[in-house]
Amino acid sequence: MDNQQLKLNNQICFPIYSVSRLITKAYKPFLEEMGLTYPQYLVLLVLWENDNIAMNKIGEKLLLNTNTLSPLIKRMEKMDLLQRKRSNKDERSVFIQLTEKGKKLKNTAIPIPEKLLNTLLTEDVTLTEIMLLKDTLNKWSDILLDRQNDK
Repeated sequence: MDNQQLKLNNQICFPIYSVSRLITKAYKPFLEEMGLTYPQYLVLLVLWENDNIAMNKIGEKLLLNTNTLSPLIKRMEKMDLLQRKRSNKDERSVFIQLTEKGKKLKNTAIPIPEKLLNTLLTEDVTLTEIMLLKDTLNKWSDILLDRQNDK
């Protein structure tokens, strides 16, 4: 028995995993200029879109559990990018709000998506292909989330 299906290069997941890691690495020089890591950048993207949001909602959007998100939020609070506030209605709920420094960082971040896109575009990879891949990955994400929520 050959077990071709067990070869690394035959796995559907491996190219997705490796490209994800490589794209995160491609972000690094842009984010280092801002003093951010990729996960911190993702938290800021959520907050720039919807400030003063419950911490569990940030976790849902980024697919991060509390054990991963809490230390990340604490580090960002020490950097004066955001602040945590307990809900007056429910002490268990924590809301995350941008500070002025966190809000101002948005202007610095505006060119990052285009810079990254320019890193990915080549003669062999077009914008149309990138957008099609993004749409397909979003569909898979929705399908997998639905299936996990059904369990």
